[in-house]
Amino acid sequence: MAKQRQNLSGKVVAITGGARGIGKATAEALVRKGCRVAIGDLDLELAEKTAAALGGGTVALALNVTDRGSFAAFLEAAERELGPLDVLVNNAGIMPVTPFAEESDDSVRRQLDINVYGVIVGMQLAIERFVPRGSGQIVNLASQAGKGGFPGIATYSATKHAVVGLSEAVRAELRGSGVEIACVMPTVVNTELTAGVGQTLIRPVEASDVANEIVDALEAPRFDVWVPRVNGALFRILANLPRSWREALGRLMKVDKLMTEVDHSARDAYEKRAAREDIAGGGEGESGNSADRTAEREAA
Repeated sequence: MAKQRQNLSGKVVAITGGARGIGKATAEALVRKGCRVAIGDLDLELAEKTAAALGGGTVALALNVTDRGSFAAFLEAAERELGPLDVLVNNAGIMPVTPFAEESDDSVRRQLDINVYGVIVGMQLAIERFVPRGSGQIVNLASQAGKGGFPGIATYSATKHAVVGLSEAVRAELRGSGVEIACVMPTVVNTELTAGVGQTLIRPVEASDVANEIVDALEAPRFDVWVPRVNGALFRILANLPRSWREALGRLMKVDKLMTEVDHSARDAYEKRAAREDIAGGGEGESGNSADRTAEREAA
């Protein structure tokens, strides 16, 4: 039996990395549903501009997801301004594109801090609020890279596997608590960070497509949120094939080249900006602590 759809109007939602990209698109979609939204971002000035443009009483707050104190202050401020939290969207994350053997220690640590630790902290802080109330929803932005391994983004793939596994485990721990968890797994998303990624056989989706699926998963709670949905069925079919067949099919579709044959010149302006600013994007928005950024997420 299908779950009854929930009315989101009046719900209080906090979104990490909400100043741009998927975070911004999600905020926009939720504001249209009548939600009261707080977007957290290291780039507070941009977050304030985004909040002003979204309207609907959206508030912008400073956030560094790698700092527990900052994350706690973000949620406290959101509740102080908007009311008790109903939904946390863990959207912040980064995606450097580089061969694994050449990846710097700073890049590895940055991804672990932002993509994994930031999600862990956010979930713990949200659960502290939700469990006593017997309700609440956590949305974790993972990736289809969290279900497979993609050359050129090995560490990123590892962090997204961690988000998928973390979401699965915590969901089991919270069974019967009234707290719902959704794990969002998009394919390549057509945002600034995918500049230079030109695989014609892998069709990108828009940030608004991801946002719409997040809204749908909040209205009718479900754990697996594939974007596009057909990819979920495809992954289930491929899982039953021998490894050699899966890998051969991947090579045929040039999935193995998706993040290795990129136009770095097309990414240059973005990567220089990301390295110059003290930002860390999330799916793709900002909320981290590194000044040496290569690229953000959302892909594969």
